[in-house]
Amino acid sequence: MQTNAFMKGAPVSAQKCRLVADQVRGLPVAKALNLLTFSHKKSALIIKKVLESAIANAEHNDGADIDELKVKSIYVDKGLVMRRFMARAKGRGARLNKQTCHIHVTVGN
Repeated sequence: MQTNAFMKGAPVSAQKCRLVADQVRGLPVAKALNLLTFSHKKSALIIKKVLESAIANAEHNDGADIDELKVKSIYVDKGLVMRRFMARAKGRGARLNKQTCHIHVTVGN
């Protein structure tokens, strides 16, 4: 039994989010939530919310026991890039790329 949750368009780059995703992959959900709670990374809070959603989905839809769940898989895909411009010297403009990512979490026994 596996249950999924995902978030599309998370406002953090995929490279930064993968650093946190690699830390929680394969851990029991209680240990993963503890690790994400005390991490100082911005993406840790986002991944924690997606993981909590996957846990709630497993409990509600499949009737799973929370104590036995593990993070089966977690992966991060590159999302949409929002292009913005910032004013620079001498009337020029510089392009800013605001990266987003898609986070997919699967929990199971």
